[in-house]
Amino acid sequence: MKACIMCGGEGTRLRPLTFERPKPSIPILNRPSVVHLIEHLANEGFNDIVITLGYMAEKIEEQLGDGRIYGVHIDYVYEDKKLGTAGSVKNAERYLKGEPFLVLGGDHVLNLKLRELYRFHERMNSKVTIALLSIDDPSEFGIADMDVNNRIHRFLEKPGPGEIFSNLASTGIYMCNSEILDMIPENEAYDFARDLFPKLLNSGDKICGVLARGNWTDVGSPAAYRQAQRWMLSALPGTIIEGRFTTKDARINGPLHLSHNVSVGSNSAIVGPIVIGENTIIGDNVLIGPYTTIGSNCIIGDECRILSSYIFNNVTIGNNTNVSGSIIDNRTTVGEDCSLENGTVIGPDVTIGNGSTVHSNVKIWPKQVIKKGANVTENIISNN
Repeated sequence: MKACIMCGGEGTRLRPLTFERPKPSIPILNRPSVVHLIEHLANEGFNDIVITLGYMAEKIEEQLGDGRIYGVHIDYVYEDKKLGTAGSVKNAERYLKGEPFLVLGGDHVLNLKLRELYRFHERMNSKVTIALLSIDDPSEFGIADMDVNNRIHRFLEKPGPGEIFSNLASTGIYMCNSEILDMIPENEAYDFARDLFPKLLNSGDKICGVLARGNWTDVGSPAAYRQAQRWMLSALPGTIIEGRFTTKDARINGPLHLSHNVSVGSNSAIVGPIVIGENTIIGDNVLIGPYTTIGSNCIIGDECRILSSYIFNNVTIGNNTNVSGSIIDNRTTVGEDCSLENGTVIGPDVTIGNGSTVHSNVKIWPKQVIKKGANVTENIISNN
C-alpha cells in the first residue's frame, strides 16, 4: 500500500525548536518523530512511501535513507516553492498513480488503525475518506458534517464563532483515489481542505468520513509536542537497559528505557515512564519524575528536580536546579540554583546564569546568554 507524507512546512509555531531541524525531526523518545511515523506505517502495511520535502529537506533524507531499515521503500520529492497540501501531493503524482494512497503530515504522531481506514475506503467507493476525531474545541481544524452512512455533506476549514456545526475534526489523514490527482492544478498552491474538498462536494462527488480510534496529534506547537511525548511515554512496554548502567544506591521505578553508559548518582530517584539517552550522567540526590526524556551526553547536577520535561542532547544542568514541564534544546547550559517553570521552551546553545528564573510559557531563542540571577518574564527573541 502507498502513503504520501508531507514534510515541507517550516514549523514556525514550534520555534525555537525548528531553527536547526524540520518539524518531523523533532525528537520523540529521543528519536526523530518521523521515524516513529514510518515504523507505524510499516506495521500497518504501508511499505511504499513518498515524502514531499521543503524546509531543511536534507535532514529528513539523512535520517530515513531509502527506508529499508524500517521495512519500507521511500522516494523523495522536493518543492521549490510552497504548493499547499494538495499541490504538494500533486507534485509527487508520478509515484502515486494507479491505486489508492494515504496522505498524512510528517509532524503527525499517532497509533491509529490505518489499515482499517484503507479497507473502509475501499468498501465505501468514495473519492476521498477523511479520518475524523471528535474533539472538544475543533476551531483550529477542518470540521465535517457526516451522516449515519459516513457520507460527508459539508466541510469547513477552521470555523469561526457561530460556524461550528460539528465537533468531528479532520486529522489531516486522507485515503484518496488516484483520480483526484487530475483535479489538482499543477505547480500551484492548492489545499485539500480549502480547495479540493469544496470542489468535490460542489460537483456531487462522494467524500466519506471514518471515526478514527486511538491517539493522534500533529506536533504543531510546544503544547502538542508535550502531549505527544506524554502518551508515547505512557506506551512504554516495560524497563529496558541497553549496555552499561552504573548506580550506587539510586531508586529506580519503571517503566523506563536507559541507553548505553548511563550513570545515576547516590540517593537519586527515577520514577518512570522515562527515557534517558547514552552517556548521560545524573548526580546525587536527584529526582527525575514521570513523563521525562533526557537525551545523550547530558549532565544533571546534584540536588536537581526534573519533572515532566523534555531535554535534548548535550545539555548541562547545574546543581540544585528545578526543571518542571520544560523543553530544553541541544547544547544548552542551565546554571546552578535555577528554576524553569512549566511550559518554558529553551532553544539550542543557550546559557542561563546561576540563580535565574524563567517564568511559565517563556521561549528563549538560540544562543542567548541569560545573566546571573535574571528573572525572565517575557520571550527572548533574536532578530538574526
